[in-house]
Amino acid sequence: MTPPTNRPDRAAALHKARARATATADDPSWPLHLAEDLHGIRADWKTSSEVCADAAWAARSTGRSVLGLLSPEDVLATNRDPITTRTLAHLYLSALRFDFRCPTLQRLVEQLAQTARQPLDCYTRALYAFALLGQSRPEGLMVMDEVLAMAEEHPKTLHVLLHGLWLGQDLDEGAERLLALSLRPALATGTDPIVLFRTAGALRRLGRYDEGLSAIDRAIDCLPPGDISVHADLVRERSLLCAARDLYQHRSPTRASSGVPS
Repeated sequence: MTPPTNRPDRAAALHKARARATATADDPSWPLHLAEDLHGIRADWKTSSEVCADAAWAARSTGRSVLGLLSPEDVLATNRDPITTRTLAHLYLSALRFDFRCPTLQRLVEQLAQTARQPLDCYTRALYAFALLGQSRPEGLMVMDEVLAMAEEHPKTLHVLLHGLWLGQDLDEGAERLLALSLRPALATGTDPIVLFRTAGALRRLGRYDEGLSAIDRAIDCLPPGDISVHADLVRERSLLCAARDLYQHRSPTRASSGVPS
């Protein structure tokens, strides 16, 4: 029996894996090397999801998307150990999420569920919920509730669900559900620009424009100096909030004077 990795060694190995995952990925085989790193420390699903989500985002931001390095066949292969299989799935499915490829993500998880040698982990199920929620499919809400029962306060998992509720514009009480999820302790820090951004969008959909503007202004203020990765999205949401508020204020006097209830 292989002795367990001691904590200092594991911390160093995890630091190495994170560094490899978020560095400029000139080596096209880095996903496989990352899988080896996570296998070496026997990463659980939480550690894998945290490393892989950041890695998929970093690769996409530098124009080297994981989708160009791995294939669905890599994700569905059954000849690898469970940790490597999970790592490649987390990387590829996260990349599909960041590109909003919801139907493709849905189909791939359904195929993975059929071929996997063990039940899908909580984060993969969260990505499946995202795919359904992003298409405004009501069954996504049921999958989301199942994930919430297992996820506890794992931030990366909750962010995936929040993202799905934000994207699914036609979900029943989607905006209300998003606001409720944003109040979970792991998300309700008041300093996470992404949470504030998605909250602002939900408030706009509910007609709570001033609250939405307050949230988006806090989001912009919470961005690290010089961070341009999501700044344009935040500014765009602020413009939408201002336009929606101005339209509402312009129409309200007319509706009131004509006797139409507001």
